[in-house]
Amino acid sequence: MTGKPELNEENLRHARVAWDYHLMNHPRRPCDIAIGLGGCDPAVALYAAELYRQGLFPRIVFTGTTSGATAHLLPEGEAVAFRALAVESGVPEAAVLVEQRATNTGQNIQYSREVLDKAGVTVRTAMLICMPYMERRAYAAWSRQWPELEVVCASQPITFDEYLASFDDPHLVIDYMVGDLQRVIEYPRLGFAIEQDAAEDVHTALKHLITAGFDSALLKP
Repeated sequence: MTGKPELNEENLRHARVAWDYHLMNHPRRPCDIAIGLGGCDPAVALYAAELYRQGLFPRIVFTGTTSGATAHLLPEGEAVAFRALAVESGVPEAAVLVEQRATNTGQNIQYSREVLDKAGVTVRTAMLICMPYMERRAYAAWSRQWPELEVVCASQPITFDEYLASFDDPHLVIDYMVGDLQRVIEYPRLGFAIEQDAAEDVHTALKHLITAGFDSALLKP
């Protein structure tokens, strides 16, 4: 498909279905650690700092290197940039650990465990802080690949419309939402994540948005 798909009411209606599905709506509660997942949205670091100031966890691990979407925005690396934002927002440097090699969620999990082990930090509960549309995929992956860790997902409290308006390219945000939704559905059979129930309207939304052209973040064939 050439050009960008329309942000018409039908496409946005299906995108809202995907958005609502991605949100786990976990209550915020105290955890042994927070793990901030790298990405293109600095709100992850700022919200992690806010929850730290509320006393919900004593330490934060930021994880992630750069990707094609973030190399020009965060050349120092996603985790490194997020640590700087969190420290500027009042989190003590000693309370922040950085993992700056991971390029995907599986590596976020593996390398975060290694960072915690090296620091001698034992955790039984973790708050995964990420972009709103990553909540369900993060939960499913962590539950499969680190099953003994009890996880709570969190992201900045923001509406779908507000989130789209906060980015220069709302089409790309929907592309990422669609890519993550595809992974939630496909990754269990590949052994990367646990199965998640998805109602028929979620599957319909995925098919519609792909057909409409929101497809740049889909899995490669």
